[in-house]
Amino acid sequence: MKNSNKNRRDVLKALAGTAGLSLAAGIDARLSASENVLPASLKGRVNHSVCRWCYRDIEFEDLCKASVEIGLKSIEIISVKDFPVLKKYGLSCAMASTSFPGFGITNGWNKIENHKAMIEGFKVDIDHVANAGFKNLITFSGNREPGLSDEQGLENCAIGIKQIMEYAEKRGVVIVMELLNSKVNHPNYMCDHTSWGVELCKKIGSENFKLLYDIYHMQIMDGDVIQTIKDNHQYFAHYHTGGVPGRNEIDDTQELYYPAIIKAILDTGYTGYIGQEFIPKREDKLASLKQGVTICDV
Repeated sequence: MKNSNKNRRDVLKALAGTAGLSLAAGIDARLSASENVLPASLKGRVNHSVCRWCYRDIEFEDLCKASVEIGLKSIEIISVKDFPVLKKYGLSCAMASTSFPGFGITNGWNKIENHKAMIEGFKVDIDHVANAGFKNLITFSGNREPGLSDEQGLENCAIGIKQIMEYAEKRGVVIVMELLNSKVNHPNYMCDHTSWGVELCKKIGSENFKLLYDIYHMQIMDGDVIQTIKDNHQYFAHYHTGGVPGRNEIDDTQELYYPAIIKAILDTGYTGYIGQEFIPKREDKLASLKQGVTICDV
């Protein structure tokens, strides 16, 4: 292993040249500190991904390099500006973010007054995603507000999203609404139960609109994770991990047993990506990332 680390450092420094010595030194230090960024021996049944925002203190290009070494195939929740660097390292984007401001988790499709601007913005981002050769584009319901019932919010979401579905279908892009908990992290978020999200999928009636089943969030709101996946997998385009409680590492410090959950996902015939979306609390964040990938590599 030490020889492998030395060879990798030498190659990186040679490629970097004098102008890139500081970058090479940073990589050198990380490789010296831990062997956890060395290539993992993965089984090949799971397409592994990681959410960018959980590693914001690591330079994006460094995260790309580490992801390749760990064996990840994707970095997600990024916008079009990061696509070129991602492609430089042969990585995909399992779930793209929108690039237009003003709309997101708290302010989304459940408000009719948002629809015009959101429709225009999503059509632009659908083009960005399709042109890059990616598939999934994230979206959100928005928060509950006084006077806005879950039933009316559901109807409003369907009215707005239906107006971009023909374009999404034409470009081969899937619009994916994330299920989030409203109990701990996102108070008043409307798409906070699997049943609400599934009903929205049925109302929209397109294979290009599905849900992001976030295991962390739905363990908090619904529980019964494996049975929920078995019963509703046809509505799920993507999956995220996270330790419960705390949204930290997905090891034996938390209540979910991820090998069984990932096996259940694969048993449905799913061939997409599993996105690591826990927030590492250990100092060596890349070690935690590699551990999460290993746990999910069933």
